[in-house]
Amino acid sequence: MSAVPATSLTDPRWLRAQLHLTARRHRRAPDPVLGVIWWYSASSVLVAPALQSWAATGTARDPALDAVTLDVTADGRLLDARSARPLDGGLDELGRALGVALASAIAAIEAVTGARSPALRAIATDSIANRLLWAGTPERAAPLVAATGIRMPRPRYVELGSNLVVRRASCCLIYQVGQPKCVSCPRQPPAERESRVRAALGAH
Repeated sequence: MSAVPATSLTDPRWLRAQLHLTARRHRRAPDPVLGVIWWYSASSVLVAPALQSWAATGTARDPALDAVTLDVTADGRLLDARSARPLDGGLDELGRALGVALASAIAAIEAVTGARSPALRAIATDSIANRLLWAGTPERAAPLVAATGIRMPRPRYVELGSNLVVRRASCCLIYQVGQPKCVSCPRQPPAERESRVRAALGAH
């Protein structure tokens, strides 16, 4: 595993290397599909330091790409991230900083892989929604996404039994490389999705 500055997310050469590694882990697929698959996990890792600290202490770590370091495995998977400095201010300041970081990464990924920015922004929304749900502060997701200043879908949640889950706006496209659709995949009939999520959660 190696430590990589998050500014690498805007480096075309580095992104092409990640695309190649993603292709090696999966059945060969078009570059736009591989770009979406890679970003689906990468975006969750990228937003984690800021959102986890914000939820736990009320003070976010700075999500700026030049403040964040990514832990990357030899096969190209992003496992963790950390930010070198705190971010002064509250929701508005965090939203703006997060918006700049996400917009920069998404523009670079779109340019290199051909994955479309609306799909990448939807993935970022779901990453934010999930991270804040896991941190116990899902009510912060919608105002934070609105504060980013970029066009992202509104985070959505749904109650299934006693469980609150993200109603995803994005698809990771993993089914296009020979894997089954995720339990919560939005590209399945709503009744089927709800049934599969309920079964996974043990919710009746």
